[in-house]
Amino acid sequence: MPIARRPHPALIPFLALFAAQSGFLVLTPTLPALARDLGVSTATAGALRIASGLAGAAVALSLTAIVRRLGLRDMIAAGLLGIALASAASALAPSFAVLAAAQVAVGAGGAIVVSGGVAAAARWSATGERARVLAWTLLGQPAAWVAAMPVVGALADTSWRLALAVPVAAAMLALVALTRRPAEAPEPGRAGTVAVLRGDIAVAGWAVGELLAFSAWGGTLTFAGALMAESYGISPGLVGVVLAAGAVAYFPGSMLARRRAQAAPRPLLVLLGAMLAALVAVFGAVRPDLGFSVALFAVLVALAGARTLAGSAAGLAVAPGGDVAAMSIRAAALQLGYVVGGTLGGAALSVGGYPLLGAVLGVLFAGAALPHLHATRITPTTQEVTP
Repeated sequence: MPIARRPHPALIPFLALFAAQSGFLVLTPTLPALARDLGVSTATAGALRIASGLAGAAVALSLTAIVRRLGLRDMIAAGLLGIALASAASALAPSFAVLAAAQVAVGAGGAIVVSGGVAAAARWSATGERARVLAWTLLGQPAAWVAAMPVVGALADTSWRLALAVPVAAAMLALVALTRRPAEAPEPGRAGTVAVLRGDIAVAGWAVGELLAFSAWGGTLTFAGALMAESYGISPGLVGVVLAAGAVAYFPGSMLARRRAQAAPRPLLVLLGAMLAALVAVFGAVRPDLGFSVALFAVLVALAGARTLAGSAAGLAVAPGGDVAAMSIRAAALQLGYVVGGTLGGAALSVGGYPLLGAVLGVLFAGAALPHLHATRITPTTQEVTP
């Protein structure tokens, strides 16, 4: 009888992050339609992302308690099942209140999956392969923008409810792949999130840097489409094509940075933070034509891909033995980043237009680099050395 081969260590985490991102993005192109259908304003419908983000952040910070009861594989499975069921409930929601409750559950499930998926990429791979596996895993989120968004748009032409079949299908596919992993025992000895944060100032500094970076990037993604539409008068359909095309740049950005991210992630974070700060300010202030803005957006996406990889690698390095706790902090920072970035970016846009928006986002990116200024290097065992 042939022996069943285990899947590549990046496959399951990649599919898990793809499913989580599908759950987050599916309502983005359908907000006006669902708002009309459920009798609310588009602005009110936009609050769904804030609600799911806050719920995701709250759940992410409690994940060490979950993994103590379930183990890592079963924790990811629970999150995927939550995404599938909550997305199905969203499709069937008879009112906006029911939809909001279902989207809160999507946010919670997504936070579990993202945290567990990134931790699994590190734990299920050999030490020398960690950066490569982590790089492939993190591509699951931008892959959802590139592959799932067009499907969502096509289905949404028929009904916004039908579009919610995409995260359901993605989560079920990831669950099927997950069955190929053996069950893992619960981990009662794992350090809690609060203990990891309190135990080392480097971990706390990394967490602050991740929150600032995700706030800056969340604000960039929130308003990039509006910048192009209002600056150049292009249609929503063309905006979607442009953003999807720009998202492709995430792949080379992440893959080209993987070796440096394993060897010295924190110095890399300083360099990338400075570059992103300068270029996002230019993105807001300098808009000579659509081609320039599209090209600059693609560069920002590539740099963000590299920074996401380096930030994850740094978290795993500064919190040895606390991989789930560190990635739960990262997931909380990701969720809160969209809330903070959207709020600060919206305020800046209303006061000073896109030039002030770019400046504010630049300050956030620069602030994200500050906790890493005194880092020196990572040893071959991935333990970080600081003065």
